[in-house]
This record gives sequence, structure tokens and C-alpha cells, in this order.
Amino acid sequence: MNRQQSLEHLQRVPVWDLLVVGGGATGLGVALEAAQRGWRVALLESHDFASGTSSRSTKLLHGGVRYLAQGNLALVREALAERQAVLKIAPHLAQPLPFVMPCYQPWQAPFYGVGLKLYDWLAGRAGLGPTRWLGREQTQAALPGVQALGLRGGIQYWDAQFEDARLALAVARSAEVAGALLLNCVQVQGIEAGADVQGGRVLRVQALDRHGGQRLQLQARCVVNATGVWVDQLRQGVQPEAPPLVQPSQGVHLVVARDFLPGQQALLVPRTADGRVLFAVPWLGALVLGSTDTPRTDLPREPEPFEAEIEFILREASQALARPVRRADVRSVWVGLRPLVAAPAAGGSTQALSREHRIVVDPAGLVTVTGGKWTTYRAMASEVLAHGVAAGLLAPRPALDHPLTPLFGAGEANAQAHADANEAAGANAALTHPALHQAPGLHLYGDQAAAVQALPGAERALGMGLTEAMVRYAVRHEWALTVEDVLARRWRALFLDATAAEGMAAAVAAIVQDELQRAGAPHTDPGLQAFVALAQRYRLN
Repeated sequence: MNRQQSLEHLQRVPVWDLLVVGGGATGLGVALEAAQRGWRVALLESHDFASGTSSRSTKLLHGGVRYLAQGNLALVREALAERQAVLKIAPHLAQPLPFVMPCYQPWQAPFYGVGLKLYDWLAGRAGLGPTRWLGREQTQAALPGVQALGLRGGIQYWDAQFEDARLALAVARSAEVAGALLLNCVQVQGIEAGADVQGGRVLRVQALDRHGGQRLQLQARCVVNATGVWVDQLRQGVQPEAPPLVQPSQGVHLVVARDFLPGQQALLVPRTADGRVLFAVPWLGALVLGSTDTPRTDLPREPEPFEAEIEFILREASQALARPVRRADVRSVWVGLRPLVAAPAAGGSTQALSREHRIVVDPAGLVTVTGGKWTTYRAMASEVLAHGVAAGLLAPRPALDHPLTPLFGAGEANAQAHADANEAAGANAALTHPALHQAPGLHLYGDQAAAVQALPGAERALGMGLTEAMVRYAVRHEWALTVEDVLARRWRALFLDATAAEGMAAAVAAIVQDELQRAGAPHTDPGLQAFVALAQRYRLN
């Protein structure tokens, strides 16, 4: 159904079993599992799916190696198991990636190596490859472009990387196939407790379609607040006295050309001058440098980097690489706000499920989830639904018979073939598939590539691998409404090269507008000028 039909259906349902507010990794995961288990589910996202933290990660689907130092083995095991699950259900968007930690001090190799061997042991059958010590020449071969001065050797271990925005879309489309109704650009403006015609408890929700201007009224037995760093704003609108759950911080990433580190392995600096970790990760034909961890008290929709963060990454990357990284080398800079869980507060029905995320059920019936990370989105979704059932907000439903069903675009045959190849030949088998370190292309659509190619404009290139057909597909099938939706998330042009993305914007705008007009949308402005202004903020020069 098109957007207008979805809006009409949203209001026709007298009472939804579950309404999810927030279309990031967590909210989409909740909507998917809930729909698969038979609940009547709707999801509303105020801007675009994964437009906040969920599209601004370091692109690492990691098992939580850094939690070993904290002694949190249970969390590491959970993350390792969930990493393996995502690799199986979305092999076109999540793949194993070798990391190399260069060593310049004699103590580094044995110290970090022992920890990484423990990481292998915890992974067990979910391991992607063994940790091994590398000599100086082996390290340079694995990391062409690494700083050679003082290099003694290195340690190679395995984790995984993914394409976060398109993985979010795959989860969203899977939820839609399972029966969920999803709408972006619909902002929830108010929630209040009420009763249905039979006297049962419901939550009444007021929302605004920011795209067409329509005001919406709907009811749900259970409302899940999965709005990331913004959960406190929604929660305190329902329960003003509720203490804050989130202490936000921001992470900054710089993107430079792959020729700074032209190999196929990622570089990890485990401890920088101020104690932070630095990654250099090959991704979609570029190199991602990051990240920072800086507290902030405000919550802008488009946060900007602090100058000290930029200087930190440039300085540390220049020390780790043979070739210094300068401001002029940066093609794009993006900032993600992290919903770090604040210290638990007394009172209420709060339960901290782990050191990484928290779920709170308020007396009014609002279920709030915050914290966590992309790797464990599935586990978090299951726990959220369990809380809804335990609180009497959701009728009990059987668990999923097939929890590892491939996501949309993966296909049963594709996912099974990938899993079989990994088990037979180890993690290196994944690298024979189109890899995520390569420039973006049709392979990111998985088994939907033929559907994309069937649309008008398949041969018309717009730049950076994007075609007219891909833009049409984004509007028709992936909820894209603006140039930003296309060039920031359906295709990662803005995150790879802001100047190039700005140069493509006018052509994309014309196609988006044409598609919106064909669909009879009430609002067909593709937001060209807004995107041009945004692209300029993603540049350092």
C-alpha cells in the first residue's frame, strides 16, 4: 500500500496491540519480532528510519571485545552469539572482517593477544577465525599504509562489519512483510492513559504526519518508547516526574580515501593518548576513522563535531598511519549521539537487564528501552516484548519457531549458502562474496537487485554507483521522501563524500519529486535546498 493508504489503515484499526515509537535498530527489531509472533503492530518514526544513531555507527558488528577488560563475560557471550545471528540472516549486509592491532611495545603482543585468545574461546562455534600473532613483515602486508617506524609486529583477530542504514531498511521491510505497518516522518506528540469501549486499559496517542500535515489519533494496548537518546522527552511527557534514563555522548567519524590504508583489513589502536580506542575501517570504498566519546547535554537532530574531536582523530590517525591525515583529506564527517544508560534511579518498576541497555515499564503502561548497540538488537527486542507480556500489556504469544529467518533481501538460499560456506571454509569464505569494503553497488540489495534493475533508469548513472532506478526503488519500496533519505541512508553518498553527494542532489531531487507526484503525495517538495545545506555541514573545508 502507498503512504496515504498506510495513514488511513493506521487510523482504521480501533486498538493496536503494540505501537512502537522510534524507527532505529531497537524499534525496528521490536516491530519485526512482534509482527512475526502475531501481534497487530504499528511503528511511527518522526524523521526517517535509522536517521539518528542507527546510521552513524562505526560500522562494526562486534562481539564486545572491550567488555572483556570489565569482566562482563555474559555480555560478551551474548554479543558474540548475536553477531553470528546477524551474519546468518543478512549476509549481503553483514560480513566477517579481520582486524590487526599493530604493536610497538614489547608488552603489547602478549598482553592483548591473551585477551583476544579468550575472546576466541568465548565465541566457540560462533568464532569467525583464530587470533594469531604477526611478525613485522606480516603486519605490514596485512596493513599496507601502517606506520612502520618502531613496528614490532601485530595481532590479527576477527570481528564483523555491516552497512547499518541498509540493515535497518532490511529489518523494516521484513517487519512489513510480516504484517507490521511502518511510517516514517510521523511524529508522536502526546500519549495519555485511557480506556477502550469495553473498559480495557489503552494508551491514546496523538501524532502528526510531518510530510502531509495530517493530525492522527490512535490507540494501543502497549506503546514502546524506542526513541534512542530522546526517550526521556517522550517518557516525561507521560510521567513528568520520571528521572532521566539517558546520559548522551557523541561519537565522531572522519572519512578519507582508501589509499591511506588500501588493504582489506581494519586497523585497531587499543589505547590512544587519552585512553580511547581508534579504528580505521575499510567501508564502501572509503576508510572510516573514529571514534570519539564526548558527553553532551543537548540533543540536536544533526549534532556537529567539536574541534577537539576532529583534532584528536587527525592526530591519532596520523600517528597510526605512515601518511599523515590532514583536514583537506576528509571527505565527510558525521556525528552520532549514543544513548548511554544513566545510573539506575530508585523507585519505579525499572529493571537493568545488562550494563548496556535498560527497559522500564511505567505505571501508565509505557515501555521504554534505551542503551544497547546494533549487534544485540534482536535480543533487546525479545526482552522488550517479554516485559510487555509480564506487565499484562500484551497477550502472551508463542516464541518464534524460526528465529533466524533471513531478512528481506537475503533470501533463504542466499543465507543458507553463505552459512554453509562459512562453516566449511572458515571466515575467509565470506570474502569471496561482494565485500562491504568495496564501493557501493547492486550487491547491497541482495536478492532484490533484479527488482531494482527492472525500474526505469537502470542504465542512468548519477554518481557513486547510484542510478536513477535505485532512486525510484527507494521512493516506491523503501519509504524515501526526500533527497536526504536517498543520499544519506538508502545510498551512503553523504557519509562517503559530502561534496560528491551535493553534486548529485539536483538529479536525485528531480526523480524523487517525479515519484512523489506519480504516487499522488500531498507534499512533493524533495528538500533539495535543505540537503545542500546539510551536505555543507558534513565537510570540514
